[in-house]
Amino acid sequence: MLAETICSAVSAAGLGIAAVTAYRKRFLTATRIAAYSLVPIGLVLTGVVEWVAGIAFKPSVWLGFGVLGLSWLLFMTTRAIERRSGTTRAERKAARAAERNEAVAPAASAPSLGAGATVGPAAAAAAKPQPQPRAKKKQEAAAPGDDFSDIEAILKKHGI
Repeated sequence: MLAETICSAVSAAGLGIAAVTAYRKRFLTATRIAAYSLVPIGLVLTGVVEWVAGIAFKPSVWLGFGVLGLSWLLFMTTRAIERRSGTTRAERKAARAAERNEAVAPAASAPSLGAGATVGPAAAAAAKPQPQPRAKKKQEAAAPGDDFSDIEAILKKHGI
């Protein structure tokens, strides 16, 4: 009952302001103010105000809003954790599919072995890395200037 009285008073005040605005020869603005001031009384007459007041004062409704808020909080937390891990569900699915498929190098004559494939004794011996003796000269020749050898070659090629 109080909400209906307040809405009626707001509408009456708005119509009064619209009348004063129309008296000042601002008819477009006065019409707009009148339209806005009729909204509260329209809501009272349709029963929307009573429905909103009924919802606002029920504890079960507030409990429902709390459950919805908790659901939203859990959803956003899982999204934040997923973003921090750096992978999405689609990326993980693609990675699993890539693991299952056998990859073939462009110049290879046979598919490469997957993680679950068995290796025979001859292939296992060939797959073992053989220690290669390193030349002392090569190690001594490595200097900080070698990092720029490619760049120097390109500059010499262009005559710079």
